[in-house]
Order: sequence, then C-alpha cells, then structure tokens
Amino acid sequence: MKQSVLDELNREPSIKAAPIAVNARDGVVTLTGHIDSCAEKWAAERVSGVKAVAEELEVRSPFSVGRGDDGIARCAVQMLSWDVSVLKDSVQVKVEKGWVTLTGDVNWFYQKHNAEADIRKLHGVVGVSNEIVIKPSVHPSDVSGKIETAFGRNAQIEAKSITVTTDGGKVTLKDNVDSFHERNLAANTAWSAPGVTMVENLVTVNCR
Repeated sequence: MKQSVLDELNREPSIKAAPIAVNARDGVVTLTGHIDSCAEKWAAERVSGVKAVAEELEVRSPFSVGRGDDGIARCAVQMLSWDVSVLKDSVQVKVEKGWVTLTGDVNWFYQKHNAEADIRKLHGVVGVSNEIVIKPSVHPSDVSGKIETAFGRNAQIEAKSITVTTDGGKVTLKDNVDSFHERNLAANTAWSAPGVTMVENLVTVNCR
C-alpha cells in the first residue's frame, strides 16, 4: 500500500512528492512533510486507493515572503472575479496569517467547490475554511431518484451498495463501499443533484 501511494504521488503532476513521507497500515495512509502550496496539499489528500488519509502536511510557500494578508486578500478577490462559475460578489474573503475563510451564498455545490479551488492555488495561502452556504434557486424534486440514477451511470460506483435518503435538500448516504475514493465519488455525485443543500456521507469503507 505504501509503495502504491508513493507511485500515485509521483504520477500526480501537481505534487512534488520528494518532501512527502508516507506511512501505511491497515489501509490507513499518513502523509507527513512540507510542500510548497495549499494546492499541493489538497492534491495529496485526494490520492485514491486507500481506506482513509491522516494528513500532517505543512505548507511552506517559497513565494509567501513579503506577501501579507492584504496581498493575499487582493489576489483572492481578483481570482474569484475571473471565475465565471462564481457569481460576482457572491463570495466574501477574510485572511488571517495566510489562512483564508470564504463566506457568502451560492446556488450550487460546484460554485462553492470552485471558489475554494481558486483560492488554494494562490501562493502564500496555508489553508482554506469554506463556509459558503448553498441556497439553491430550484426546489428539490425527487432528489433520491436522480442521485440513484446518477450512481447507475457511473461505473466507478457500486450503486446497489449505497442507500440514499432525503429530507428536502438534505441527502444522507449509507452502507458500504470498497474504497475511500468511491466514498468521496458518491458524495460528489450526490452534490450534483439539483436542489441539494447538504450531503451527510455515512458510507463506510470495507476493511480487507
């Protein structure tokens, strides 16, 4: 498992794997060391094929020297203004010691996700707290049916192993899957349904 994760990190072009130490036991992978950007940290956390990830990576950006919180804030606002998927003035930015907090309202999960992804790319950012609230412009209708249909279209998800229940815009996923990657993929698929405001992912990963 350890070698598989190392190979995956080396194949990921956005990660400089050399400073990252990997320890694996019983399907749980621990990543330690330092990296150059918050984006690299995020990419390292998303390596697939493991049951769980314990992340202890530290961001040490070589470009952060001389860039204070005000500079990061200006760059963040500009970056968000360039992203056409994020509605203008829908997201507010707060920066404290390199840590960025995002607030505001959006209609879709992908807008919340994209706003965070934009900020993680900026040099000097050491972390992001995404507190953006999803307020859909459409009323949720047959959410569970749409999610189950989406599961059936995705070859990477064992649709029969996941139970979907809904309460308005809240979705709860339960039961078991074979990998951490499949668990995350199920949650992302649920978020893509119209009208979803929250996904509670209670899916567990089978231990082998």
